[in-house]
Amino acid sequence: MFKQLTEAPQDPILSLSIAYRDDPRTEKMDLGIGVYKNSDGVTPIMKAVHLAEQQILDSSTTKSYVGLAGNEAFNQSMMDLLLIGTSAHSRAAAVQTPGASGALRMLADLIYLAQPETTVWISDPSYVNHKPVMEAAGLKVKYYPYFDRVTKQVNSEAMLHALEEAGPKDVVLLHGCCHNPTGADISFSDWQAITELANKNGFMPFVDIAYQGFGDGLEQDAAGLQHMADNVEEMVIATSCSKNFGLYRERTGAAIVVGDSLRQAQKARGRILTLARSTYTMPPDHGAALVATILADDALTQSWKKELNEMNQRLLTLRSGLVKAVRAQGSDGFDFIEHHKGMFSVTGLSPKQVARLRDECGIYAVGDGRINIAALQEQQMDYLAKALIAVSN
Repeated sequence: MFKQLTEAPQDPILSLSIAYRDDPRTEKMDLGIGVYKNSDGVTPIMKAVHLAEQQILDSSTTKSYVGLAGNEAFNQSMMDLLLIGTSAHSRAAAVQTPGASGALRMLADLIYLAQPETTVWISDPSYVNHKPVMEAAGLKVKYYPYFDRVTKQVNSEAMLHALEEAGPKDVVLLHGCCHNPTGADISFSDWQAITELANKNGFMPFVDIAYQGFGDGLEQDAAGLQHMADNVEEMVIATSCSKNFGLYRERTGAAIVVGDSLRQAQKARGRILTLARSTYTMPPDHGAALVATILADDALTQSWKKELNEMNQRLLTLRSGLVKAVRAQGSDGFDFIEHHKGMFSVTGLSPKQVARLRDECGIYAVGDGRINIAALQEQQMDYLAKALIAVSN
């Protein structure tokens, strides 16, 4: 049977880490995979997470199953974090999933179950896993204009013009904040305009928010999503705790359904549970238990928010520091990086220039020119700045 299989293509991002690991050079940088690293190049465990783990260790009495929906306190916490203060909060239901990718797949499967002929509109470019997940669920995928490769910002006019064509059998997938891969975010006025289009044309918004707290701040990063949730009848949300809680390997996420009533949302949740039963059955518990513990304890919550804000402020400093280092080399060609948000920026480098970065400088970036700002160390700024200019000329 297996002789009939062809070789699977390498993952364009995860394969970079393997190549980086096997590179014998001492002066090398992994700017590919999306993890936050501190000044020492380490992805740290947050202090609140350490304390919550100790609490759980001291109080745990069983490793029995939790249930198909996962940790219900976690589910409620995720809805509170994203939707508190909106009308959607009282008509939403959540299911814990194995990371945001698990949430994307469960929601895609739910959409296919409800309307198999659905087309999902995704931004050009978008998170590398969006298209494969949607298509694996049986949905059609269409791109809408998003990133202006000249200005390195969002082309709002082209985006909104294209979305005028989306209708009742369409879903429009939006990045809640810190767009991956570009780092260019839509404005609040864009959120308002897309919300109006959703109500006018009948398409359903699908928001993937994996970096809340890494852009303008925890509350600010959810502002557009909250406006939309307050003003549409239905939407779905995939959210992740990988970045803002540093729980990458714990695979902690949630799928949230907002319905025109709580009854409708609960009905959709029930269908997700059926879908989950036939795939992974139950999500891993540890990460969700940590998040639920942190958000149920005022002191831990404040500790978490403080450290998250420090990480966010450091990202801003890294962006401005890199732009300053490039300018010191006599170029203003990468000034746009300072205006991007979150972990990533698309540099505008071609695949050939990205290959030169790797081969000549030991700097590993994704083929589309995306670099992970959050993986930078302060002492690497000048080296990266010189390399960017060298391969650009």
